Amino acid sequence: MEKKPRILIDSDQIAKRVKELGKEITEDYEGKELVVISLLRGGFIFSADLVREIKVPVNVDFMTTSSYGHSEVSSGIVEIVTDIRTSIKGKDVLIVDDIIDSGYTMKKVVDFINMKGPKSTKVCVMLDKPSRRKVDISPDYVGFTIPDVFIVGYGLNYGDYYRNVPYIFTFDD
Repeated sequence: MEKKPRILIDSDQIAKRVKELGKEITEDYEGKELVVISLLRGGFIFSADLVREIKVPVNVDFMTTSSYGHSEVSSGIVEIVTDIRTSIKGKDVLIVDDIIDSGYTMKKVVDFINMKGPKSTKVCVMLDKPSRRKVDISPDYVGFTIPDVFIVGYGLNYGDYYRNVPYIFTFDD
């Protein structure tokens, strides 16, 4: 039997929440030197939408990590594939990603970034799946908290596809 998509968070809900997060981040970083680090590939759509809603000067950089491959679950082994190019020493850093579930990737990234001497490091994710957490890390800004279901769309892939879908969905059997 073919799997059918079921929308969990539609594009209007996403847009509204991204605006709210942008406003909150703008207020928190007023007068500060903010560097947003987007985790590729999943975080690029959320990051692009979010930085357009942040109304303070923002330096944007990118990191690529790998822990999933084509699997639906993290391997637990996190590799930094591409490092940032920006010097973040003494600057306020906001790491942005699509989802945090096990926390392995984000913990590795936060530890890696903190070795570079930022003034502060915070985490913003579109989706938080706390029921899957395997390490002690909590995001500072969360779009939506979701249950333990496999989700796709709005940057999240299944295999090499569906990142471009403007809403978040799951597959029903």
